[in-house]
Amino acid sequence: MTDLLSAADGLNRRAGARRTEPARSTQFEALALAVSANIPVLLWGEPGIGKSAGLVRLATGLGVPLETVIASVHEPSDFAGLPIIGDDPAATGVPMAPPDWAVRLATAGRGVVFFDELSSAPPAVQAALLRVVLERRVGSLALPEPVRVVAAANPPASAADGWHLSPPLANRFVHLRWTHEPSTVARGMAGTWPEPSMPVVDPGKAAAAVARARGAVSGFLTARPGLAHHLPEDAEGRGGAWPSPRTWEMALRLLATGYATGARPEAVAAAVVGAVGDGAGLELLAYLDELDLPDPNRVLADPSAFALPERGDRQLAFLTAVVSAVQDDPTRRRWEAGWDVLAKAVEAGVPDIAARAAGDLAALREPGWPVPSGIDGFVELLQLSGAL
Repeated sequence: MTDLLSAADGLNRRAGARRTEPARSTQFEALALAVSANIPVLLWGEPGIGKSAGLVRLATGLGVPLETVIASVHEPSDFAGLPIIGDDPAATGVPMAPPDWAVRLATAGRGVVFFDELSSAPPAVQAALLRVVLERRVGSLALPEPVRVVAAANPPASAADGWHLSPPLANRFVHLRWTHEPSTVARGMAGTWPEPSMPVVDPGKAAAAVARARGAVSGFLTARPGLAHHLPEDAEGRGGAWPSPRTWEMALRLLATGYATGARPEAVAAAVVGAVGDGAGLELLAYLDELDLPDPNRVLADPSAFALPERGDRQLAFLTAVVSAVQDDPTRRRWEAGWDVLAKAVEAGVPDIAARAAGDLAALREPGWPVPSGIDGFVELLQLSGAL
């Protein structure tokens, strides 16, 4: 019998052998962007289409351990922690012991925890997972920052005993639709599977990327204030992606990560829409297509070479990005260059557009720095706001 099983095992190894080839995958790149930005991700897809396999590829590409937790078969105490009585509870309290997977990740100091079948977990378990996703705490154990959180769910119609996600839990994830390409499956059955590339943050682009993203999102929400928070009316919508201050912060980080990695626009678009929802996300993407902000660090290097945009929302986004870049590296030369840029708003007859940026820039002044000439057009506004 042993020989028969050995022969069968050899056949199974041959059938499972596979080659890989470089490929581009929008959904995988969007997942990698969100993981790089350290934002929890929720993959939505039918059973058996490769969500778990995608997580194995991600963890392998990052070189970190992967811990898979089937959320639907756990109790709330598995995430809140089990009480352990010590020698003197009145003096030390009762610690909440974490599960073994959390201890392994904390010991490794990095990794990916994958909560599978999230939509099959009852509301009480979802509530317990809130603290893990938001505070990164499991019982009395804090997960290290390099530990990333990813979950997967089947649509309620195809999930075993499926539940809609609670709005507080849903609003803490980037929601990505996970699908399959029949041609990819067919090629995989022939022995060759795609190996998507991982976007990598360029440290030299990080500061400009964050400044650019701040300007874009701030300018958009100034133009569309009604989209700052909108809770859908139906249960299915509340269990997905929708705009809130929390998810706009996610969108900002995703944009910055996309700019700093040079990720494809399609991947950035999928991630942003997965954070704030279809309506708000598509509006933001259309706004970004028209925005075309220059690199704020190049502007600060030579303020005279750039003209202020004509549209008010673009002006605000442009100036916000410039001031954010100064905040990142507040030297006297850059601070004075920032005032030269803001002076263009005075020259254009729209000092009110730059009033908020001027207040932020004035707050960066160090003792001993002289008052720049570009501040003249904002003196009255800054005095009214208390910045001077």
